[in-house]
Amino acid sequence: MNVSLTKKQEEYIANQIESGDFQNASELVRDALRLHEMYRHRVIFDLKAEIEKGWTGATSKRKISDIISDKARTK
Repeated sequence: MNVSLTKKQEEYIANQIESGDFQNASELVRDALRLHEMYRHRVIFDLKAEIEKGWTGATSKRKISDIISDKARTK
């Protein structure tokens, strides 16, 4: 497998190895992938919970256009 990294990412990896937190780049990448997997599972779990709330919750009286307008104003 070949992975391209930015200079900033390479520097980060080098700093983590120099600090002694990781023995080598492979160890750091494996740890990062484990954390990413945990994060993704959590995001999906949270999204499913919110969808379930929408399906089982009370019906809203608001129009879709109002919801979209409110969302646009809060950005």
